[in-house]
Amino acid sequence: MTETEFVDTSKVSVREISKSIARDIIEKNHYSHKWTSCKYALGIFHTESTPNTFFEGVNEKLIGCIVYGSPVGREAVSSISDDIKTSEVLELTRLWIADNYGKNIESYSISQSFRWLKANDANIKVLISYADPEYGHSGGIYRATNWTYQGRGKLSSDHTVDYKDKGNYSIRLTENGKWIHSRTVGVMYGSRALANLKKEIGHSFWKKLEPTKHRYIYFLCNKKEKKRLLATMKMPILPYPKSIGEFKPTIEKVVVKNPKEFFNGQTN
Repeated sequence: MTETEFVDTSKVSVREISKSIARDIIEKNHYSHKWTSCKYALGIFHTESTPNTFFEGVNEKLIGCIVYGSPVGREAVSSISDDIKTSEVLELTRLWIADNYGKNIESYSISQSFRWLKANDANIKVLISYADPEYGHSGGIYRATNWTYQGRGKLSSDHTVDYKDKGNYSIRLTENGKWIHSRTVGVMYGSRALANLKKEIGHSFWKKLEPTKHRYIYFLCNKKEKKRLLATMKMPILPYPKSIGEFKPTIEKVVVKNPKEFFNGQTN
């Protein structure tokens, strides 16, 4: 099958798998190669015919997984509505499906995950997820599954879809070293402020802007509850963003004068 063809949905099923199996899939295949918050790990299975001399058998192959966990951002739930509890929200934190199973395999699998969640955790009312412009994602899969778009970044006075400098930078300690995400930078050095980083790191380093992510929410609750929550949302409903190319931020060298003594072992 090629990606120009639609998947035979009768051959696809979605059901819970162990977190350890899901973690292995994500760390090996997802573009981030990182595990994250996980409450439910759902495997995506494809049934394939297995020709045999004497009989026709069937073989189920695990071709991907969907991971739902507690919202990662500290203010993610409170920024939706004051009328919703943390226990009523999950974040779609990871999704990976192998190629060549049909161009609608992702949207179908996500839709099936909604059905699974409704059947297995009736307490969940809202889902939240993000699309990262840095990897060329604007949220096409969320449009295909009817999520509500709420712009980029945190609640602010404007919600324009552009690359505003929010002051969040990834850094690397050597020119060819590994990038350290801004959240980790804050934990490592106590503050992400440039003046503090210069003082704490003590030598020249490199930085690049982290674009704020596109934010989407999906209502799992009934229509009456959805209508009530829509009236209390803090962020507006916006038109879906246009597809974009990969975001390529400028890499800048931050020069530190009179650097401290620096050991190569710190950069590994």
